[in-house]
Amino acid sequence: MPRTPSNMIPLGTPAPDFRLPDPTGELHGLTDAESAQAVLVVFMCNHCPFVVHIADQLSESSRDWQARGLAVFAINSNDVEAHPADSPEAMAREIESRNYTFPYLFDEDQSVAKAYSAACTPDFFLFDGNRRLVYRGQFCDSRPGDDLPVTGADLDTAIEAALEGRDVPNDQRPSLGCNIKWRPEHQPAG
Repeated sequence: MPRTPSNMIPLGTPAPDFRLPDPTGELHGLTDAESAQAVLVVFMCNHCPFVVHIADQLSESSRDWQARGLAVFAINSNDVEAHPADSPEAMAREIESRNYTFPYLFDEDQSVAKAYSAACTPDFFLFDGNRRLVYRGQFCDSRPGDDLPVTGADLDTAIEAALEGRDVPNDQRPSLGCNIKWRPEHQPAG
């Protein structure tokens, strides 16, 4: 299975603003998280084996993180014409089956994925209280088909530090996953 690494954009990068619909059409964005101590933006989708591999643990961990002051937004930027398993209707079913407590948003024109330099699913971007990037790396070492437990340890360590106002370790390993399914007119250069 092909593995695309995340783009390790510079730490300190400001969070690009967004306002996107969830499957019901309700809009959500960074302004909804003004009082949050930190913000996690996750690019993901329904069908990617790398996302499916971590989805239950992401759902469970997110409930704990949100209770402690983290705002979480998940964004699906895949081309749903080519990949109907990622349609908003399928996203609604995924929210229910995984018990996601965070907004799962649809980036139909893929502009938010481009603004974040998102490359793969899952792709994690953690911002501190000043909305500056402090982590862009993997959930944990586990991948589909290996025997490592899905813990979320790498991301959890970063979130703990951000919520406590400590420096997040700079030693960050890229996430690996399926590439974002770009619409033909939006294929990134290179």
